Amino acid sequence: MSTVLITGCSSGFGLESAKRFHEAGWEVIATMRTPQQDLLPPSLRLLALDVTDAASVERAVEAAGPIDVLVNNAGFGAVAPVELTAPETARALFETNVLGTLAMVRAVAPHMRRRRAGVIVNVSSTVTVKTLPLIGVYSASKAAVNAFTASLALEMQPFGVRAHLVLPGRAPQTRFGDNAMPHLRGMDDLDYSPQLQGFVQSVLEDQGPVHPRDRRRAGRLARGHRPSRALAYRCWCRRRALDGRGGVGVMVARVYVAPRFRSKNARMTAPISAP
Repeated sequence: MSTVLITGCSSGFGLESAKRFHEAGWEVIATMRTPQQDLLPPSLRLLALDVTDAASVERAVEAAGPIDVLVNNAGFGAVAPVELTAPETARALFETNVLGTLAMVRAVAPHMRRRRAGVIVNVSSTVTVKTLPLIGVYSASKAAVNAFTASLALEMQPFGVRAHLVLPGRAPQTRFGDNAMPHLRGMDDLDYSPQLQGFVQSVLEDQGPVHPRDRRRAGRLARGHRPSRALAYRCWCRRRALDGRGGVGVMVARVYVAPRFRSKNARMTAPISAP
């Protein structure tokens, strides 16, 4: 039985990924900063892991044992105009989203390289291919993940280790918005307040579920089936985005393979199958 370790399993994509891999017959190691036993089936292994803490990363990887697939999902967002983003918020975004992902890669990749087998999946975001306002620094952190994952794929290819990117759209049933709101800045600024109010309102009103077909496709990926254009997640939920005039427009968020990321080495459409 192949083993997958997933970070950030307390909610959202991490939680759903853990459930889907478990249903597909994998040995799942679900990690989160504060383990919550009631979130997942008791047959899953649950480990405490803070990707920003080197000692925590080392303990979790040692406790996990051999890992066939690593899914780097842990991360958070922040809503603020670029110029009003607090330095401490920017540092925290990069510490978790970029350096935390890198820390997990550094901890797991050597073992995969020695075995000449393994898969690393880094979860990024569609905001790196479709620019949106008010989440610029978050977008920058995810763009950094895209960049080093593309290089990682080339570097690890000779050793039989595959690296993939997954770019989900926003899904209302995750806690992304809840986690981002504490970092909200600019509501008291006369210039930015209208944009921010529209953005926040769109998040609050957007309650459409992730389409059931997306969950089935995620399961197919875990079982090794090759999709046509599907990634691990395709979110068809309606999403409101600020247009260039500060108004609110409606668009459909669909995860797709951006041409600049299409390569034989870092393919987002590749199935997540056992090495």
